[in-house]
Amino acid sequence: MTEHVAEVSACSVGSCGFNHDGCTAYGITIGGTADHASCATFIDTTAMGGLPKVLAHVGACQRSECIHNNHLMCEAHDVRVGPGAEAADCLTYEHA
Repeated sequence: MTEHVAEVSACSVGSCGFNHDGCTAYGITIGGTADHASCATFIDTTAMGGLPKVLAHVGACQRSECIHNNHLMCEAHDVRVGPGAEAADCLTYEHA
């Protein structure tokens, strides 16, 4: 089991209520479908949400087929979120 918690090092999704020059959610969940991972914490809104500073980490990852997934935790050094197939994709996702 991992003891590492992956940091959200970058988020380029401007329409997310948690993105204020970086992700200000305390933690994010990575969801999606087979062969595709997205940020399940993404909220498309102009409302300001989150903490007063950038410190987000991946709290859980539902993509068990990702090479970074270990017991539903992300073992990547860091995670980048940005536009892809959906508005807020996990750009660090790699299918095993």
